[in-house]
Amino acid sequence: MNWEAFLAPYVQVVEELKVKLKGMRAQFEHESSHSPIEFVTGRVKPVPSILEKAHKKNIPMDRIEEEIQDIAGLRVVCQFVDDIHAIIRMMRNRKDFEIIEEKDYISEKKNSGYRSYHIIIKYPVETIHGVKQVIAEVQIRTLAMNFWATNEHSLNYKYEGQIPSEVKSRLKRAAEAAFRLDEEMSKIKDEVQEAQRLFYKNKNKH
Repeated sequence: MNWEAFLAPYVQVVEELKVKLKGMRAQFEHESSHSPIEFVTGRVKPVPSILEKAHKKNIPMDRIEEEIQDIAGLRVVCQFVDDIHAIIRMMRNRKDFEIIEEKDYISEKKNSGYRSYHIIIKYPVETIHGVKQVIAEVQIRTLAMNFWATNEHSLNYKYEGQIPSEVKSRLKRAAEAAFRLDEEMSKIKDEVQEAQRLFYKNKNKH
């Protein structure tokens, strides 16, 4: 398998979507309105991770493109839970890709405590051989959810997926604390946004 050639369309998807999502953020700022997007990151899954996932899920090599949905992965991080729903609505309205699946791990959190909203899309990439439909995953989450998930990911890596039960229970408590933080921040969202608007207004005057 020529991995460089195989992954090239995925690299293109990540780069194009990053530009588009950051463009959405800039548009909100130009209009001096609250941007539901705090920041955007993206990555293409490394080859060892692809092979590991294929092995774990018994996916044959010729089915990797269809069955591993997160080879191209984008993450959109927001300030508030409401922002997640605003981004979901915007993504549903876009015409430059097709949504093929949505996974709501916010209403239905995972056992570990993980919360995030995943949108699986088919994105058309222009190649020298014509248009190729590439599957990509967009994760949308708040800053608090992202902080928790980043730390859980590191621990899973350290313990090779076998996190000790004491650490696991602390992680669960931390997930609940992150959820309560999001709830509390939602209650003062209007105050925070008004303060941010004033800040930008004054900053742009100077």
